[in-house]
Amino acid sequence: MKLTVVGCSGSFPSAESACSSYLVEADGFRLLLDMGNGALGELQRHCGLYDLDAIFLSHLHADHCIDMCAYFVARYYRHDGGRCDPLPVYGPEGTEHRLTTAYADTPSASSMSEVFDFHTVKPSTFEIGPFTVHTERVAHPVEAYGIRVEHDGKVLTYSGDTGVSPALDELARDADLFLCEAAFTHGKENIPDLHLNGREAGETAARAGARRLVLTHIPPWTDPQANLADARAVYDGPVALAAPRQTYEL
Repeated sequence: MKLTVVGCSGSFPSAESACSSYLVEADGFRLLLDMGNGALGELQRHCGLYDLDAIFLSHLHADHCIDMCAYFVARYYRHDGGRCDPLPVYGPEGTEHRLTTAYADTPSASSMSEVFDFHTVKPSTFEIGPFTVHTERVAHPVEAYGIRVEHDGKVLTYSGDTGVSPALDELARDADLFLCEAAFTHGKENIPDLHLNGREAGETAARAGARRLVLTHIPPWTDPQANLADARAVYDGPVALAAPRQTYEL
């Protein structure tokens, strides 16, 4: 299993990175986790526009899904080769309506579903291509899911956006790589059920017994080195900051 960081900035794109988007590949299958602001352009560095096999949207805040509107254009209005077949898209209830509303001028109310095959995510275990995935609702103001992706004995866990959550602890249990948001700064922001800080991400990784922690979704106004130090203070395993174009082999 190969993970590529397409974008990792939180809340809005930074000068260096698009918002959240992560490409997971195995056995020739490409699964994209989230497609936030700026992600579609950066994605084309790593695969062709029409080479994705499925998309998972952790939740429907713009910094995790808004480039799906641009991707709709690429798929719906493609002339060479004709319109694309529907691509499986897994997201919270109301994903199709949210994207249609955001685009605001689709040819019809059902145009999105002509190129995207929408599946509603609930807490469950199911298959996406060669991956076995387990999803759980996490602590965020809107319906949001973390995901555990398993393949060939390896485990990748992606937190999505969340505050401290027992469900996230279980998703990250013994994960080989735990891709965890750390949007807040310890001692600065203290808003329950919204985001983690670096210390909380480290504590979650430690409780879960995750083998490796990668901090992501750090907004441009937050000092990533402070969050990295806070995570290392409470977690003994290897910790790194996510960076665009960084790859990990599991």
